[in-house]
This record gives sequence, C-alpha cells and structure tokens, in this order.
Amino acid sequence: MTLSAFEIQLLIRLLLATLLGGLIGLERELHGRPAGFRTHLMVALGAALYMGVSIHFYQEYGGMSGNLAVRVDPGRVAAQIVVGIGFLGAGAIIRENASVRGLTTAACLWVAAAIGTACGAGMLLIAMVVTAVSLVSLLVLKRIEEGLSRDTYQQIVVVSKYHEGQSERIAQAVRECGSDMMEGGLERDVEAGTMKFEFRVRVVSGRPTCKLVDALSILDGVKRVSLR
Repeated sequence: MTLSAFEIQLLIRLLLATLLGGLIGLERELHGRPAGFRTHLMVALGAALYMGVSIHFYQEYGGMSGNLAVRVDPGRVAAQIVVGIGFLGAGAIIRENASVRGLTTAACLWVAAAIGTACGAGMLLIAMVVTAVSLVSLLVLKRIEEGLSRDTYQQIVVVSKYHEGQSERIAQAVRECGSDMMEGGLERDVEAGTMKFEFRVRVVSGRPTCKLVDALSILDGVKRVSLR
C-alpha cells in the first residue's frame, strides 16, 4: 500500500505530537500526578489525528458545490477538541476540603490538546515553541513560586464545652497566631453541653505564626481540635 504525500506528512505530525505531548506528560509524571506521561501523550496524539482527519475530509470534499448536502468545515473538529478536553481536565481536578488540587495538570492537558491540534494542522514550529514555553513554565517558574511568600488557608474544627464567650476566645487565639478567621459555622449540642466551631482561617504571608492547633487546645473547655 502506497502512502500519499499528505499521509506521510500526517505521520510526521502525529509522531511529533506524540513526542511533544509526552514531554509535558513526563514532567507531570515525575511530580506524581495521576494524569502523567501516557495521558498527555494520548491527548496530544488524539488531537493531532482528529485535526489531520478533518483536513483530509476537507481536501476530499471541501471543493464540492455549495448546492450539495455535504458541508465540510475543518474548524468544527478543532472546536470540539476544545470542548472534549474540558471534560478530561475536569476529571483531573480534586477538591479536598478548603484546597483544590490538579488545576495545573488540567491546564497541561488543555495545552497538550492544543499542541496536538497544531501538529495535526501542520503548525509544527508553533507546536514546538509552545511545548518549550510550557516546560519552562512548569520546571523553572515552579522554583520561583516556591520562593514566594503567600497566604495559605486551613479548615479548623474545634469541639468545646459550652461557655459564654467561647467563640470570642477562639477568634482571639486565631488572631494571636497571625491568622485571619474567615467564614465559619457553629453547632451546639444542648444535651451534651458542647459546641462545635468549624471555620476557615487565612495565614497571611510575612506574619509570625504559632502552632494554631496548640494554641486552641490549651483554651479552657476545648475537648478536640482538628486541622483539615
């Protein structure tokens, strides 16, 4: 079976998409992310093939008369790739209490699909440049981010005996540890005579902080403190 010139070009594009997508996935794999080497490789390869097939359809049927029932728009496939990768990226995002993980991996999947689409469309140099920029962002800028001071958020649960003004004492202990109390809730067990405080705190960067769990544990009447 003899391959046409377009099919040879498409094979080269697919191989390059596999390589570039795999490079981004390798970085995610080394950082222990669920969507790693193989996932990014397959995303880029699949996007490139979809785009290549779309171009092939256009070459085969795009010149048909506008009066026929067949309508070919290669841009539609690219648009559907963007929509489809959104579902895959959403699966990589994990919410754990007050924190969210997986946003960077979801963004990498999105970029891998774009790189694959560019390869499938023949924009090979652009795809290689975007891959290089992505790797620099993931490897170099990560170290810069680690050196920055930033605010952090924690979820605190305090179970205490019922005392008048206990919520104010807890809030005071939070402030003395250099944290800001944000939204929260209060639950009171009348029969047991206990209160459950659940709130979110922000540890502001640059402020001296103490161990918040220890500071809350020594308050009079506090029975349990948990940090989530």
